[in-house]
Amino acid sequence: MKKVLYTLFLSVLLVSGCRKDEIILPESNFSFSYNYKIPLTWNQMFLEMERYSPGYRPPVSARSYAYINLMAYESIVHGSNGRYKSFSGHFTGLSIENPDFNKPYNWEVCLNAAYEKGFELFFPVAPAAQQFQMLNIAHALNERMIAENDPEVYKNSVAYGKYIAETIYDWSKKDSWGHEAYLKNTDPTYNPPSGVGLWKPTYPDFTPALLPHWGKVRTFAALASDKSIPPLDFKTSISSELFSQATQTKELVENIKAGLEDEQLWIAEFWSDDCPILTFSPAARWVSITNQLVGQESLNMMDAVLVYARLGFSLSDAGVKCWGEKYKHNCLRPIDYIRTYMNVPDWNTVMCPDGTGGYFTPNFPTFPSGHATFSAAAAVVLEDFFGRSYRFTDRSHEGRIEFNGTPRTFNSFREMAEENAYSRIPLGVHFKIDSDAGTDLGYRIGERVLNLPWE
Repeated sequence: MKKVLYTLFLSVLLVSGCRKDEIILPESNFSFSYNYKIPLTWNQMFLEMERYSPGYRPPVSARSYAYINLMAYESIVHGSNGRYKSFSGHFTGLSIENPDFNKPYNWEVCLNAAYEKGFELFFPVAPAAQQFQMLNIAHALNERMIAENDPEVYKNSVAYGKYIAETIYDWSKKDSWGHEAYLKNTDPTYNPPSGVGLWKPTYPDFTPALLPHWGKVRTFAALASDKSIPPLDFKTSISSELFSQATQTKELVENIKAGLEDEQLWIAEFWSDDCPILTFSPAARWVSITNQLVGQESLNMMDAVLVYARLGFSLSDAGVKCWGEKYKHNCLRPIDYIRTYMNVPDWNTVMCPDGTGGYFTPNFPTFPSGHATFSAAAAVVLEDFFGRSYRFTDRSHEGRIEFNGTPRTFNSFREMAEENAYSRIPLGVHFKIDSDAGTDLGYRIGERVLNLPWE
């Protein structure tokens, strides 16, 4: 009874005190009066969709995730009692109509409709098994909501949620470099620059460059001026810093292969997420972490969607800025430095073992590290909401038998981000400078996202 009276009281305040376009009628509920289960359900489903859908490499997944959760945010922001703002008009070319406040809405229904339509639009190439799983989730949620809502309220809410998703999707299509990138991971006309110290397709599969133009994709908060610290000068002398860092990578991998570094192998495998289909992508790892946090803290619906939207913006911008820097500097991977300049022609990483002694290296330049950039950007937005000293145990891969996914406990999100960044070194796919530069860039991107006009 107290909750009902409080809701009515807030509604009267809104009707009497807000601008015309902010009015929420007394019949409407507030978006923070519902629980986290709708957003959590769909964000858990995202991990399945991007894991199995072809072409959803980390930057592509991060971009799709950002737009889907912008849809979610915009579908319920007008139910936030004026606490949060729409981004309509803030982002160039994005114009979203307010809900018709002469009609009653249920914000939970709006949100569910936006998620359902968003998944449909961004995952047309998902395998049948995941498509059916998505449809089953939508059917079960819609059945409940139909039973719980007046038909007019349900109809109005579904229509508005779908309108939001379609409007934002149409806006996303105008970003030609990012639109439907799952269909064009590589560019057959792209030829990487050649020269000493520059990246080229690597052993063993020599796969063409992944997303060489991704730095041109639209960002949400990051600016053109957001660049990484410079890479190390390319030198091959024993006294050089790059040679020293290559030695560190080389020796860590060799010790792991010799069974001397169980802790280092655990760290490397725990954060890897590199092998398509085996796990979700490195960007989506932070969706998994956030899903755990949302359930653990039992957030209300509005706060959960806010966190997911901020996370999406940070991951998407991290992918864009990191990939832009990768192809600007075109630094070669440790495998080529060690094989060519340290005279170890058979050296290999420990990434994605194929069961026959074969391993792999990512098919794009080494500097800066994508894992590091994604992780640092995500850590900033998570610590802003949950706290800088939030102690957390990551159970993303608990129970996996293909690799060591034993949960690890951290004292802060930055500690997690920095271990994730470091994990690429014992895996054999990065120099320390790559991780340092990615972490620095990611922290700055996260701050950009927080400085957007959310409130």
